[in-house]
Amino acid sequence: MHKIVVLDGYTLNPGDLSWKGLEDIGSLKVYDRTEDKDIQERIGDADIILTNKTLISAETLKACPSVKYIGCLATGYNIIDTKTADEMGIVVANIPSYGTEAVAQFTMALLLEVASKVGMHAEAVKKGQWSESTDFCFWNAPLLELDGKTMGIIGFGAIGKAVGRKAEAFGMEVLAYSHEMDKSLEGPHCHLASIEEIYEKSDVITLHCPLTPENQGMINKDTIEKMKDGVIILNTGRGGLINEEDLRDALNSGKVGGAGVDVASTEPVQPDNALLQAKNLWMTPHIAWAPLETRQRLMNMAVANVNAFLAGSPTNQVH
Repeated sequence: MHKIVVLDGYTLNPGDLSWKGLEDIGSLKVYDRTEDKDIQERIGDADIILTNKTLISAETLKACPSVKYIGCLATGYNIIDTKTADEMGIVVANIPSYGTEAVAQFTMALLLEVASKVGMHAEAVKKGQWSESTDFCFWNAPLLELDGKTMGIIGFGAIGKAVGRKAEAFGMEVLAYSHEMDKSLEGPHCHLASIEEIYEKSDVITLHCPLTPENQGMINKDTIEKMKDGVIILNTGRGGLINEEDLRDALNSGKVGGAGVDVASTEPVQPDNALLQAKNLWMTPHIAWAPLETRQRLMNMAVANVNAFLAGSPTNQVH
């Protein structure tokens, strides 16, 4: 019988999903969270392990020779030493494209909060400010109409395209940067552009690219200086894409009019994170991927990946 260990299952399934699909495959042990010191002991002689953010190092793989398959419960798999896994003949699979629509929806939610400030004003009403208002309405901060504005999308994969479609539905013009730069992606209100053009022409810039050594800190004081005054910056990609100190300074000076981020350079966000000292910042705790429907899809794909591996035809394998 196969022995399956889930090292950090809580974020995927805090109790509103079922592990039955994995239970049907073999003996299953699910841990909500695993500290580094316990990883090797918990893997033990399991042949199938699943992880979301728990590090699987070369040292761990060499100490646990029974492992034949590692399933990443996410799209990103940088927490796994895939080079050592390849050398040891271990199959590694991830879950691509499970959260495309959810992340795109959340990106627009951040944009609407920055532009329309619904939460801010709803809270003000609860505090009695409307009841005390001399006029029939009030607003505590400027509001922005999105129609006719330009959104720059850096990273035009599945999520970037979904965001672009939603932006167009709001009447926005879209400039998109992608490594492929496939002209077939263009439309009446969507045009491919260089990153420099996106910096210069966009009213809103949203990040949907993976974090690489080349784009680490790509949003920084130099690139922000090229942007329009009052630009809105959104990040539902990876926290490391932004130099957080530089964005804080630009928000506090007013150069950047507002920012909505669902990620931080270190997660959970640290109390001394620079963005926590910024004006006009909306930060959420990495939840764009987390609707029930999205997590159920992830669970289904994780089970399907394991079954495909056991059938001898691995799917979503990474190297």
